[in-house]
Amino acid sequence: MAAPSFDRRDLVGPFDIIGDVHGCCDELEELLTLLGYRVGWQGKDVSVTPPAGRTLVFVGDLVDRGPRTPDVLRIAMSMVAQGTALCVEGNHDDKFMRWLSGANVKPAHGLQASIDQMAEQGPSFRASARNFLGSLPPYLWLDSGALVVAHAGLKSEMIGKAGGKARSFALYGETTGETDGFGNPVRLNWALDYRGDAAVVYGHVAGPKVQAVNNTWCIDTGCCFGGALTALRWPERNLISVPARKVWFEPTRPLADRIR
Repeated sequence: MAAPSFDRRDLVGPFDIIGDVHGCCDELEELLTLLGYRVGWQGKDVSVTPPAGRTLVFVGDLVDRGPRTPDVLRIAMSMVAQGTALCVEGNHDDKFMRWLSGANVKPAHGLQASIDQMAEQGPSFRASARNFLGSLPPYLWLDSGALVVAHAGLKSEMIGKAGGKARSFALYGETTGETDGFGNPVRLNWALDYRGDAAVVYGHVAGPKVQAVNNTWCIDTGCCFGGALTALRWPERNLISVPARKVWFEPTRPLADRIR
């Protein structure tokens, strides 16, 4: 039986792991250039040449909020097809994929930006984007088991497991069931209790800087909210960021409000 799609322990890197892009393609191209990747466009076709031996990994949430979601998808789709990048599924990616599939989803939290931008694209690209987003694994287990990349993180006991529970956590994390003063769910900071051997790199909850605790790194630094787009180089553990060009989407709460 074939190994689950998330089990890529055979891939040992080195990796460049990029946080939540959310349609911010200008910043993505700038960050890729800083990381040594060469990005070339011919019309709507894009090619990205990585530095020798390195593989890009997206932590998910490619779409929504920013101004160039289709181009972000083009970069990710091209690189994954060429075998120079990997990508995990984010909760925004899942919702956008369901919209592309005809589901009746509420166009909130920045989805409307993707819907509007996709209206300018042809049916072939829409179908390709739907298929790509629908093929993404919930998380990736890499580097002989030493590294996990999951959009919202992953508890140690879930690593190596398939099924709905692991997927739900990888996409959405964990909440208390309460809402904060801004109407958002109160999220539990699972990383405070993490004691696993594998490093976990994730995004999902934007903050003004990278949160590194207990062998986990949250690298969502809120580019779409006017923060920055950040990459973690593995195994070097170096951080490289580029500032957002502007506030593309107003946050519902200050970025300084970290999960507890």
